[in-house]
Amino acid sequence: MTLEAYDLTGTVWSAAALAGHDPKTVKRYVEARDSGRNPYEREPRPKMIDAYLEKVEEWVEQSKATIRADVAHEKLLKMGYRGSARSTRRAVNAAKTAWKAGKRRTYRPWIPEPGRWLQFDWGEGPRIGGRRTWLFCAWLSWSRFRVVITLGTLVACLDTTLRRIGGAPTYVLTDNAKTVTVEHIAGIPVRHPQMVAAGRHYGCQVVSCVPYDPESKGGAEATVKIAKADLVPTNANLLPAYDTFAELADACRTWCDAVNSRRHRATGQIPADRLDIERTTLHVLPIEPLALALGEERLVGSDRTISFNSVRYSTPPGYTGVRVWCRVVGEELSITARTKSGDLMEIWRHQLSTPGLPQIIDEHYPDHPDGRSIHQPKLQPRSEAEIAFVGIGPGAGRWLKEAGPAGATRIRAKMARAVELATVMGNDKVEASP
Repeated sequence: MTLEAYDLTGTVWSAAALAGHDPKTVKRYVEARDSGRNPYEREPRPKMIDAYLEKVEEWVEQSKATIRADVAHEKLLKMGYRGSARSTRRAVNAAKTAWKAGKRRTYRPWIPEPGRWLQFDWGEGPRIGGRRTWLFCAWLSWSRFRVVITLGTLVACLDTTLRRIGGAPTYVLTDNAKTVTVEHIAGIPVRHPQMVAAGRHYGCQVVSCVPYDPESKGGAEATVKIAKADLVPTNANLLPAYDTFAELADACRTWCDAVNSRRHRATGQIPADRLDIERTTLHVLPIEPLALALGEERLVGSDRTISFNSVRYSTPPGYTGVRVWCRVVGEELSITARTKSGDLMEIWRHQLSTPGLPQIIDEHYPDHPDGRSIHQPKLQPRSEAEIAFVGIGPGAGRWLKEAGPAGATRIRAKMARAVELATVMGNDKVEASP
């Protein structure tokens, strides 16, 4: 309103009378506009800290923007500064912001190539039976194909991941965990010998990323974040708790199928479709996994047990005659097997035992509800008379099982009489009779 009045009248006094402001205010607005400044922004007032700003900037430069404001304030007081600590804090923050703006690290965007990079990272999973679990999260950089599994060892997780994507890339990239990098010497990472052996076995090179480099492993970290949000029960997602490791493994597989069949925001394509293209550039995998990935090999016997250090351990149903791998994890024995889909999965964990104390779990023998009790003979009719009697119904078989051990007399005659009555009266009435 003030500037419009001045443009209309052309004089300060007339504009002040028209706008209802003091002539000095109108003059200040007009001079600010003519000098190229914003007339509605107040000019910074002189502060007591202004005389010491150069010294504050010097301290920020020497400390590489790490000096604390309270330390700077004490130094200024000794130099004769009489301002408040609040003004010092504002000056130090402004100097740090300016210093960081000139020192900010830049990097070139990373454009992945098919078949070159697989990134992975770990995230803490849900607790099952009070025991912690870990989610192995891998990300094929070009196709954006994600794999989330839960296994014991790093090499076992890598083996399952590579077999799920159908080949091995040129590089496997991760952070500097002790399982990958033993130590750093003069900034050079010293690779773990087992990871070097794994890379040679699968035909790829395991490398570690540069610390704090967002382009090195951002995809894997994003996979960890998304997987934990969808798989770990919290108050936000209201997921029920997992009762067994198999339930968590199934949930991970279902989650991977869902995200890999969904159109990716960055590429605009479905990761599973891009994987079909990238798979043509991957290296062929060896038939067998690396020995150190799984542990010692065992064969599940007909009694559904394996022998480890002269102790028998039971396995769940469905693995009779199958090769499994055993390894010691703390005070437990982990048993891993390959599923029908080709993935490796931990099928059970036992507490370590000593010879003479086998670890046999009742739920591994659902067809033996009473445990290893005295076996009762099965009903196996052979002659025509026996077949005819048993054919009356289940009650006839139960009677014979009770009559035999009880030492009943004239059993065959009674059986023949029951068959004759069943012919006349019907099987139902004879079976129901005491």
